[in-house]
Amino acid sequence: MKVGIGYSSIQNFFESGKKATEQALENGSIDRPDFLLAFCCGCMDHHDFCNGIRSVTGRDVPVIGGSSLGIITNDKLSYDGFPSGVLAIQADELSYTIAAAGNLDRDEKKAGKVLAGQILPEPDDKLLLIFYDSVKKPPSDSTPPILNSSAPLIEGIEEKLKSRVPVLGAGLIGDYVFNPTYQFCGTYVSNQNVVGLMLRGAFEIYFRIMHGCTPLDGVYHTITRIERDIIYEVDGNSAVQMIDEIYGDREWRKQHPLQLLSIGVNYGEKYGIPRESNYVTRLITGAMPDGTGIGIFESDLENGTEFQFMLRDTGEMIESARRNSAELMTDIARKGHKPVLGIYIDCAGRTASNSNTATEEAAEIQKVFNETQTPLFGFFSGVEIAPFIGKSRGLDWTGVLIVLAQG
Repeated sequence: MKVGIGYSSIQNFFESGKKATEQALENGSIDRPDFLLAFCCGCMDHHDFCNGIRSVTGRDVPVIGGSSLGIITNDKLSYDGFPSGVLAIQADELSYTIAAAGNLDRDEKKAGKVLAGQILPEPDDKLLLIFYDSVKKPPSDSTPPILNSSAPLIEGIEEKLKSRVPVLGAGLIGDYVFNPTYQFCGTYVSNQNVVGLMLRGAFEIYFRIMHGCTPLDGVYHTITRIERDIIYEVDGNSAVQMIDEIYGDREWRKQHPLQLLSIGVNYGEKYGIPRESNYVTRLITGAMPDGTGIGIFESDLENGTEFQFMLRDTGEMIESARRNSAELMTDIARKGHKPVLGIYIDCAGRTASNSNTATEEAAEIQKVFNETQTPLFGFFSGVEIAPFIGKSRGLDWTGVLIVLAQG
């Protein structure tokens, strides 16, 4: 398997795609890639960027990916300016199927079924990577952003595909203000799409989830009124007023999303020692302007759901990235496999600028991959998808590290 990674920050969008692709092919000694993964910042003209890629590879090499807030490689970590990245793969022992479906904003579950309907399951399927448009509707003066939900999307895929293959991937965002995003769907560029890449062949898949939130206290609360992704009442009281009391003022209402507080559902022992690996976290996208409710990043919670308010623990976030990435590479070596490629899908909320940390947590991933001389390609996302507690699901404020390895 040949792997090549390219990076560019050129403001000329066509030239950025061209440069990143040329660099990827050169770094991987690749003459003709089987497919490309590509991501660019949301402010770029995605059509121009993709045309720059195709000026190097031709139009028949599929491109998968789309908008991203920033790019991570072995030696680059940037979300300022115009970062873009391209991953090129050429492998005789690897085969794949690419599928895409539109109208995600109309019906996520149906889009998932349409996507899965284009993929014929095979015995050596190893991984289904999906990338989808996180933004259903951008924010306005009167409402926070409305987001596409990963839960019905994944449900539609799994119902139609009827396969045990793990589903991993990301909901894409291109900036911190939730402007519309675009997806590279193999042969075309569009939005309100989900694109899938089914990988199969003589390789193994490993992955780890990086967490980093801790419970505010030991108190559990119950959602008593929720409509899709807006929580109106908690414990029979106003959710907004409850957070007013936690912060001690109303200044938090200006944040989109909230920088410190989130919601966590504990899938472990309820009153045992809190373990970050047992929690699914949901970011709070902000307060409704009229103060009636709070938005969350997914619509999979319901009336009666018990949760805890969570604090983003930046120290634990960095330690989790360091520990989990090192343990994963040790586990791969112990099983007699050689890591060939790492793909890191990192929540945009975990950047140093957004988390008020002196260092980047993704730099811990870089260190581990550079020590093992393994190619690394990553990007910053809105939602991260990975199997958790026996089920693929959307995650928030996490990093998902995927490693392809061979014997």
